[in-house]
Amino acid sequence: MIEELIRRRRSIYPKQYNDKPVEREVIERLLQAAVHAPTHKRTEPWRFKVIQGESRRRLGEFLQAKYLETDPSPKQFKVKKLMENPVRAGAIIAICMQRDPEQRLPEWEEIAATAMAVQNMWLCCTELELGAYWSSPGLIRYMGEFFELAEGERCLGFFYLGYYDEPVVEVPRVQAEARTQWL
Repeated sequence: MIEELIRRRRSIYPKQYNDKPVEREVIERLLQAAVHAPTHKRTEPWRFKVIQGESRRRLGEFLQAKYLETDPSPKQFKVKKLMENPVRAGAIIAICMQRDPEQRLPEWEEIAATAMAVQNMWLCCTELELGAYWSSPGLIRYMGEFFELAEGERCLGFFYLGYYDEPVVEVPRVQAEARTQWL
């Protein structure tokens, strides 16, 4: 049942991943689910860049170097984490959004459509017992220096993927009625 899958969806962080690689077929399945997200005027703004193998280390080195270059007082734990997280992941999907060149709709709608595409992937990950985590560090604004971005395209974050061994902890949620006003 879809409601159960939605309730079980969690962020599983790279420090929780084991060494099992994420197969290309699994990633393709996630991406196929993503493209079924709703999109106003069918702009289909989502773009994905899959980072695997040695590219994970290069991403970590890039993020680490850019952080040291741009932060006047870098924190050592963050320097270490920027390198470790990509390498710990079985794969990373860079989440990008391509702005409609005609700007027929507000940018927030294209960002929302891209987020819905990510939610589709995340729900599939939950079903497959594959850990997933969306990270949006400030450094994403520099990703055009790491990989090619088309005009009007920007990186919204990284979707880390990895298998895990530890049981997922249930997080209590507020009941809908606490966040709902009936008029």
